[in-house]
Amino acid sequence: MIWDDLDPRYSLILCDIWGCIHDGVALYPGASDRLIGWRNEGRKLILVTNAPRPAADVERQLARIGLPRAAWDGIATAGEAGIAALLGLTGPLGFLGTVEDRSVLEGRGVQIATGDEFTDLACTGLDDARDRVADYRQDLERWASLNILMHCLNPDHTVIFGGVSELCAGALAEAYEALGGRVAYYGKPHPAIYAHALALGGNPTLDRVLAVGDGLHTDVLGAARRGIACIFVSGGVHAGAPFPDGFAAAHRLGDWAPLGVVASLA
Repeated sequence: MIWDDLDPRYSLILCDIWGCIHDGVALYPGASDRLIGWRNEGRKLILVTNAPRPAADVERQLARIGLPRAAWDGIATAGEAGIAALLGLTGPLGFLGTVEDRSVLEGRGVQIATGDEFTDLACTGLDDARDRVADYRQDLERWASLNILMHCLNPDHTVIFGGVSELCAGALAEAYEALGGRVAYYGKPHPAIYAHALALGGNPTLDRVLAVGDGLHTDVLGAARRGIACIFVSGGVHAGAPFPDGFAAAHRLGDWAPLGVVASLA
């Protein structure tokens, strides 16, 4: 079992949350024990998530679900990276997402336009009324024609919420790009969130870092592009599918391969 023989040189573990530790409703069996066990071995644990919210909000969610505070050292979120960029904008900003997510951004000082005149758009996910990407096509076409830059605060396409697949901001961003729209991404597999996570972990050399995640195109690809060893958790969003043989070739990663493939953290 790879967990039992994990090389002691991995002093920092960057672990995904949704799909590895919980399913949005409940902790996966054995997940908290695994995280606490790594910390008891002297490893540092940074939870890295594409959640479009600040770390404090994610911490409160983890507490509600029941993850002990002893299970991690820090949290890096796509929301933190995105909020930093949004606060630096000078033009008017539109918004696409839930009322709750808008409130979170405004609570952090992000100024959101009240009308339809804006040069940038913050996207945290689908809104409260439309649950299909096709429902947004008219808006996406209009924004693309106006050359509006979409800031995608969650590159995930889907998550599993209590066993049910739900669309995320990444699905809207992909559709927007297909229509010619411009997108700035915050979160895995893009660089900003890794820089933040590594800094939280004390910036060890990359050969001492291990990434653990269930998303092929977020967790795994992001780690591979940064030269970070990775363990793929197949039992999350990909529902037990094996690691694809052509992954490295498809992404021009040479002979890169994951350190291991496991069904869960247990």
